[in-house]
Amino acid sequence: MPPRSPLPPRLGLDAAWLCTEDKDGGAPRPWPLMRDWLVHRVGAHIDVDAFIAEGRFVTESGAPVRASDPYAPHTFVWFHRELREEAAVPGEVRVIARDERIVVLDKPPFLASIPRGRHVSESVVVRMRHELGLPELTPMHRLDRITSGLLLMATERRWRGAYQSMFMRGEVTKTYHAVAAIREDLALPVTVRNHLTKTRGVWQAAVDPDAAPNSESFIELERELNPAEEAVLGEGPRRGIYRLTPRTGKTHQLRMHLWGLGIPIEGDPLYPTVLDAPVDDFSTPLQLLASGLRFTDPVDGTARTFASTRELPVQGTSHTT
Repeated sequence: MPPRSPLPPRLGLDAAWLCTEDKDGGAPRPWPLMRDWLVHRVGAHIDVDAFIAEGRFVTESGAPVRASDPYAPHTFVWFHRELREEAAVPGEVRVIARDERIVVLDKPPFLASIPRGRHVSESVVVRMRHELGLPELTPMHRLDRITSGLLLMATERRWRGAYQSMFMRGEVTKTYHAVAAIREDLALPVTVRNHLTKTRGVWQAAVDPDAAPNSESFIELERELNPAEEAVLGEGPRRGIYRLTPRTGKTHQLRMHLWGLGIPIEGDPLYPTVLDAPVDDFSTPLQLLASGLRFTDPVDGTARTFASTRELPVQGTSHTT
């Protein structure tokens, strides 16, 4: 990992970094200049010569990389990426609680938790670092882009370890609610256990029936939707609101477990069928809400309980184009 960045965050986004290879006394340097190495690493996406001319690549001291600088091994270089234009995600990020160590946020669907791929400025991290003036604000657990609800953030680097360890040890009780079809022949409540796998680059997770379970969810039906709620979703089967209590945290676990019961979550673009929805189409939100968090604070030992202010069903908005 690099030392602390010499560049401050920009619009809530940390500078990107690269590092040259370690010195190998027995091999010639493959790039005569730092400029040549930068072209090799990022030239397909960045106009390296323009960045150098503008002083946008800097070393650990904050000094800009110059066009004539010879290649140096094990050298860190920082820069701010160009931000592409992104469709504004509708809905506000609500602050549920805030103190010296943590911020609990309640996010809308379609807003990524962290900047990644096509979702950079339109992410919780970038939005809220800028809005709250907390440049080190970082999520302590995962929440899919299309899932609504609670996200626990650490305010500074010094608090991250304690809260991340709490999630890793399974010391946080997480509650979700979801809208799905009602099956009269399905006995509830039910505990679902199976072995889930997720291959990088493959959209859907999979169940390995021959492996020991690594995922567990407790699922219960709270109530049937009323007519006004059904009207939000449009035509379809009888639907209800389910309370979901995951006891593990595998990727897409709740979505897979409900699909496996024959009641996939309403609005799911992956299960049972992968849908090719445009990135700026906010008309059909996933009806899954991270509704509750409960834990004993690892720093001061107090009991902490938080609840989302959002309700199901989540209403979509019109396509932006």
